[in-house]
Order: sequence, then C-alpha cells, then structure tokens
Amino acid sequence: MENTQVIVTPERRIETFGSVNFHFYLISELMDEANQVRVRDGRIQAERPEILTPGNCARLLLEGFGEPAQEFAGWLERQREHLSMLKYGFQFRKSGVTENIVHSPMADVVARVKEQVTAAMEPSSAIIQGVDDAWEVCLMKFTMDLVQRSAGGNMGDFRKRGLI
Repeated sequence: MENTQVIVTPERRIETFGSVNFHFYLISELMDEANQVRVRDGRIQAERPEILTPGNCARLLLEGFGEPAQEFAGWLERQREHLSMLKYGFQFRKSGVTENIVHSPMADVVARVKEQVTAAMEPSSAIIQGVDDAWEVCLMKFTMDLVQRSAGGNMGDFRKRGLI
C-alpha cells in the first residue's frame, strides 16, 4: 500500500444516491525486467453508500463475539444520536481488466497514459502507479482513498435530506 501513488485522481466522487463507474489505469514495472511496464486498464463500480445505524452496527458486532463486544454494542446503541456511519460497497470485475506490456521507462509510460486520460476528458478516470505482484492491493488502496474523499460530501447530502 505504501508504494501506491495516485497520479490522476477522478474529478467525480462516489455518488450519494446512485452508483458510479470509475475507469482506472494501474501502471506497474515488471519485477525482473528493465524498462518493461504493465498497464492494466479496467473499471471499478462504486455502489451508493448506505446509512449504517448504531443499532445495525451493534447487531453485526454481536455475531460470534463475547461479552466485551456485547458491552461495546450496548455503548453504540446509547450513542445513536451522536454517531452516523456509512457503508460503502465496490464491485471489482476482473473481466473488465485488460493488460498490456509496454517496453519503455516507467516515467514515459505514465506521461503517455496521463496525456491519453487528459485528452479523453473523462472525469471518472484514475491513474494509479503501484507494484505489479500486489496490483489488487494498490487498487484497494485507491478505493479506500476514494471513500475518504467522498464521505464528507455523502454525509452532507444525507443530512440535507434529513436522513441522518
């Protein structure tokens, strides 16, 4: 995760009341090959966030846990007026991922992909630079960052509608 760098962040955030598809390009160097870079191109779907009430969260915590978890669940129940949580869901479809090996230095490949994304003017595109054998972890890191960026706006939208 530490070696994941988002080069281009999507302009869009996760939609509060609908799902959105993000187009990603994940660029990584092959481990044993000089100037060979893998470019993965795919989509990840972010489902709309769901409000997770303290009561629902407490019930989830109780399954298979002992007394300390039950005490914590009780505390969550008592905090219902002060807590608001959102649950985010992602669907990663590997069938939508293509891979290409490019025989160029990493910096050149990143620059070319960045030019391509800029020219296409796709507000839901991201360019991620990561590690080849852990590319899925890099993609998960990107989704976690996307959730963090979107959460404040999503909470505001829910508050405006009186849902929390």
